[in-house]
Amino acid sequence: MRLVAVADTHTFQDDLGAIPDGDMFIHAGDLLRRGTLAELEAVSAWIRSLPHEFKLVIAGNHDWCFMDDRQACLQMLGEGVTYLEDQAALIGGLRFWGSPWQPEYNDWAFNLPRGPALAEKWALIPEDTDVLVTHGPPRGYGDRSSIGRRSGCADLLPAVHRVRPALHLFGHIHQDGGFWRAGEVSFANVTTWECQRLPTVIDIDPVTFAIMPVSIPAARRVG
Repeated sequence: MRLVAVADTHTFQDDLGAIPDGDMFIHAGDLLRRGTLAELEAVSAWIRSLPHEFKLVIAGNHDWCFMDDRQACLQMLGEGVTYLEDQAALIGGLRFWGSPWQPEYNDWAFNLPRGPALAEKWALIPEDTDVLVTHGPPRGYGDRSSIGRRSGCADLLPAVHRVRPALHLFGHIHQDGGFWRAGEVSFANVTTWECQRLPTVIDIDPVTFAIMPVSIPAARRVG
């Protein structure tokens, strides 16, 4: 199965141009800027227009309307789009888990304090998860930020080690897009940095769970 993944498009989706072909389109959060339903209307129309057979979306820290009126957001996304918020879905023979949370910063949406509050969310991830999609990264992978330190969630990393998904997709940190392998798990920061970085394309075998990176755009690091 070919996965085409993005994050942090922030309503600039038209700047991406043609989206690569694939079986599944995944948006790992921050579809919006101000987080309004009006913004989501245009973004949802764009997602529905894509030819991919499967489409999966999670929210991010800019996506306030998913906190304020989730049902309206689901109706706007439409029946052909799977939205996950601490939920699982079996799609194309693969078990996905999606979660929007990340360590609190500037009082954004889906923020939680580092420590027990976030660990409680990550404890929900089932051990049979094949592909984990979170908005924020775990500590140590794709989390080098413009403030000069790693910003990933230290409580997420042990949860990934417990679950051992074949693939963990995330965004949120614009400056550190890329792909990494660590033991049985492959990690990818699929940020587009407001569509200045192209989508990430990764193949996953639904039988063997082998991961093959197809297109990993260069990071756009600061400093």
